[in-house]
Amino acid sequence: MRYKILFISSWFPNKLEPTNGNFVQRHAEAVSRIHDVQILHTIGDSQQKEKFVFDEKMINGIKTLVVYYRNTQNPLLNFTRRMQAYKKGFAKLEKPDLVHANVLHNSMLFAVYLKKKIKIPFVVTEHWSAFLEINRHKLSQSQLFVAKNIAKNASLIIPVSHFLMKDLKAIGLQNKMRVVENVVDTDLFQVKEHKNDRFVFLHISNLVKLKNPEGIINTACRLYAEIPDFELQIGGDGDVESINKLIREKLASHFIKTFPLLTLNEVSEKMRSSDCFILFSEYENFPCVLLESLSAGTAAIATNVGGIPEIINDSNGMLISPSEEELFEAMKKVLKKELNFASPQKLHDEVVNRFSMEEIARKFDLIYREILDSTGS
Repeated sequence: MRYKILFISSWFPNKLEPTNGNFVQRHAEAVSRIHDVQILHTIGDSQQKEKFVFDEKMINGIKTLVVYYRNTQNPLLNFTRRMQAYKKGFAKLEKPDLVHANVLHNSMLFAVYLKKKIKIPFVVTEHWSAFLEINRHKLSQSQLFVAKNIAKNASLIIPVSHFLMKDLKAIGLQNKMRVVENVVDTDLFQVKEHKNDRFVFLHISNLVKLKNPEGIINTACRLYAEIPDFELQIGGDGDVESINKLIREKLASHFIKTFPLLTLNEVSEKMRSSDCFILFSEYENFPCVLLESLSAGTAAIATNVGGIPEIINDSNGMLISPSEEELFEAMKKVLKKELNFASPQKLHDEVVNRFSMEEIARKFDLIYREILDSTGS
């Protein structure tokens, strides 16, 4: 039986934030292989004149409705309009059998409303690194109160990593929990077929401070002074110009190349044409970019933080602390071929077995059926 599943999320790609929450979209696309999926998202736009604007599209075969509401300087009014936008958007969609909410933020109070008003059960997939112990001090008491209130009404909380599940339990969530990881399109991120003449390190992110792009550039410059036989490609959805400025200051433009925001197809091509991926974050949850790199057959150097050790091991990469000295030594070992990783095909096959669309869809399907069978839906 194909159920009707409605995805809603505190974050989702839209015209204002094209890549925000794209991992939610990928989860929805995985589920759509088994069930009938619709997506509803709302976001405030301070530039629009209309109170509400409805943007309905079919994206990769999924009916996707984003409702933009006119944002103001008043947070309470904005929240009220967001809930109104959800109600108006929901009225334009088919009634679901189950709501798949994402991120325990006040936007997901709409899932609580649907449960109490229309008796539609909901689950919550949790991605937010704010719930990690390292960041918990940044959360307000009201944010924690809202998160716990949403959680207690959910049928199941679904963290994307075991590390996050541990920290969610530590803040007092009493819910049943089950881990379902992020997903990668293994058909798109296929195994690379060629070798580069020059070794290529790759980093793709939003280039914010916690991703430490400056540390990657500093380390690459130090390594190049010793072994001038590689190229670093670095870029993504972020402030590429500040990165370019740093590279010019270091006179490193001849071996460090930058690029802007890429489409998913372009990301796949970058992964396949590189030799080693670098993720040098101060903290992470369960980064999709590592799954994509491995699926393309490219091993990775990554910091031993958050859920990353659930992805990276000796066969597919190297774990380091967030230290430029350790990154330098790791890059040097990779460049000198002192580490033996599994073949690109084996790296890809492991991702297929654990994180493919089919495998993640299967895990969600089991959850949906358990919940809907128990409620008699």
